Amino acid sequence: MFKYQIVIPSFILIVWLFLAILGNLLPLEPNYIILSNILQPPSFSEWLGYDDLGRPILDRLILGARTSFFVALWVIFVSLTVGVLIGTVSAWLGGYVDLIIVRIMDVFLAFPGILLAIALSGILGPGIENVVFALSVVGWVGFARLARAQTLSLKHREHVIAALALGASTPRILRLHVIPLLMTPLLIEATFGIAGIVIAEAGLSFLGLGVQPPTASWGSMIRDGTGYMLVAPHTVLAPGLALLLVVLSVNMLGDKLRDKMDVKSR
Repeated sequence: MFKYQIVIPSFILIVWLFLAILGNLLPLEPNYIILSNILQPPSFSEWLGYDDLGRPILDRLILGARTSFFVALWVIFVSLTVGVLIGTVSAWLGGYVDLIIVRIMDVFLAFPGILLAIALSGILGPGIENVVFALSVVGWVGFARLARAQTLSLKHREHVIAALALGASTPRILRLHVIPLLMTPLLIEATFGIAGIVIAEAGLSFLGLGVQPPTASWGSMIRDGTGYMLVAPHTVLAPGLALLLVVLSVNMLGDKLRDKMDVKSR
């Protein structure tokens, strides 16, 4: 049972990664409209059927995987980089600098993350770049809090004190003696962050604040299909199940990774 809990989610994420990276090399026609195929159900010729404009849902689902993957990749990269930098510097310097940064993080945490992302996307306008920026503004706080808490405990370790005694500079100590020890909890945090970002990107696209037509997104596909759920439920079920499988797989692997790396539970 444990083996399948690893193999199946890993397989789903590998397929997601493959489609995201190599999807453009496949012979896809996600924007090819055939009026005679409008809302046609799945068949042997087209496994997932057609949407309300007669476009193949499978082709658009593959291109939507690319959108969700690259949004998640960029948001995690930006949030992790900014959060680690701010969190470690805040804990290392302490004093008024730490107090100000903590209060700023408290302000961000006072707002629900998705509502803040919706507000920022509404102000900046729709588009994938604005979605990445809005989700990064929301996402860095979690990494910063975790990095700060870990740095507060690491800055008093013997190897850090020894490096200070030998005259090592602060950037060198943080780069070589502190940040490498933060990577395990930050990696676990990032895995759960990917699932949240995929859902947030789909939610923004569902509201019309994400990627714009004709670019495919799982959220916009669900939005377009909600008006036809009674007559063509496949238009919603296909992107909805894809979103469910990816998020569930990321969360399952994140749980296993946390259990694997948590030495206290052994």
